[in-house]
Amino acid sequence: MATRTLVGDGVCEVLVLTTFDLDEYVYAAMRAGAGGFLLKSVEAPRLIEAVRQVVAGEGVLEPKVTRRLMAAFAASAPVAPAPPAGLDDLTERESEVLSCLGAGLSNAQIARRLFIGETTVKTHVSRALTKLGLRSRVQAAILAQEQGLVPPDR
Repeated sequence: MATRTLVGDGVCEVLVLTTFDLDEYVYAAMRAGAGGFLLKSVEAPRLIEAVRQVVAGEGVLEPKVTRRLMAAFAASAPVAPAPPAGLDDLTERESEVLSCLGAGLSNAQIARRLFIGETTVKTHVSRALTKLGLRSRVQAAILAQEQGLVPPDR
């Protein structure tokens, strides 16, 4: 897959844009390291913002895909895999932010929930990604789900 090659070689970030709203396409793109997944029906301003977000290291998912993706990953891993290296190195606040990412919250929503500034959220996300060796907030959200850091009803 081209996404895996581009991301793996560090050539660029990848935002998948497709007409297919199929879970298997989303899963393949995320496993390959894509920074985002949108449908071609996306409005131009949202697409431009998504490109900026992916370049900035944030993950972007088609809104109607987000909950399905998180639920599928949570359901497919009834037993949490071994914690990755770095999970124990997270500060309490970084762990809270990771949990919020797993719940599918945006930076603004996390800021409101934790009573901190959006810039502070971005700092915690960045540090958590570095400590966990992850490339995107989508990967962090999946990790949070797999590790049971988010209650299943979120």
